Amino acid sequence: MPQPRLGHENLGLGVGLRAPHFSYILEHWPRVDWFEIISENYIDSQGRPRYVLDQVAERYPVVMHGVSLSIGSTDPLDFEYLAKLKSLAQAIGARWISDHVCWTGVSGQNTHDLLPIPYNDETLQHVAGRVRQVQDYLERPLILEDPSSYVTFASSTMSEWEFLTALTEETGCGLLLDVNNVYVSAVNHDFDPVEYIENLPWESIVQFHLAGHTNMGDYCIDTHDGHVIDPVWKLYRLAHERTGGVSTLLEWDANIPDFPTLHAEVLKAKRFIEGETIVADEPADQGHTPVPHPAHRIEHEVS
Repeated sequence: MPQPRLGHENLGLGVGLRAPHFSYILEHWPRVDWFEIISENYIDSQGRPRYVLDQVAERYPVVMHGVSLSIGSTDPLDFEYLAKLKSLAQAIGARWISDHVCWTGVSGQNTHDLLPIPYNDETLQHVAGRVRQVQDYLERPLILEDPSSYVTFASSTMSEWEFLTALTEETGCGLLLDVNNVYVSAVNHDFDPVEYIENLPWESIVQFHLAGHTNMGDYCIDTHDGHVIDPVWKLYRLAHERTGGVSTLLEWDANIPDFPTLHAEVLKAKRFIEGETIVADEPADQGHTPVPHPAHRIEHEVS
């Protein structure tokens, strides 16, 4: 089977490290394979969040996932921010550093949203040049996630999967495949999510994300507030087959349940890999109360 390049091992099944679970984790040290952190919640913290992270990093593999790199922006790269990322990664022994193929602000202003970019040759060369600068500075490959999106650009000349493939070829970066984002964007833009996954560079995929979303009827929003639905699990099974299996992470960032419920959700991945059919804990694609606007919410918690 194909294996991920870049020297990243399969860490198994992990969950996001979130403040509501700090006390449970410190008391029970649960049998989770690994944790992912939102980088911005820790790079400037010397309080309890950092204390908990240091304790966790002594016992579990940890991966850093950022929301402020703004790799697609026309603003200069923020090397003060990159220095903080690099320092934290060294301090906790982070296995890798990831962010999103998006832009988050311009003219020095942060929108706190993961905003889409047009997919064309001009954007590719712009983003690739910035990725190379980041990798040179961090002294490690950068791992980039496919975003969920709600608009497309008339200036795009290639599909998202073609853009991601070309980006890995240009820079040697890795991919974080958010399977839920593929499903959400496929619904929103009417493309085939299977075609998307089948045409990715599987050897470049280092990590998977799984999450719940909100079905608004005509479109979906990536809300990370519930169980993973059956169609997303099926796409995950396909992605697992094509890659040979890589580190898998469950995100749950709103209406956060207790830790055992969170952990049980990611453990369902084992059953889907083995081909079982899982009866959903909630009706598949259950609708929820509408949110203010269909934008990819920044996964940045206040601790």
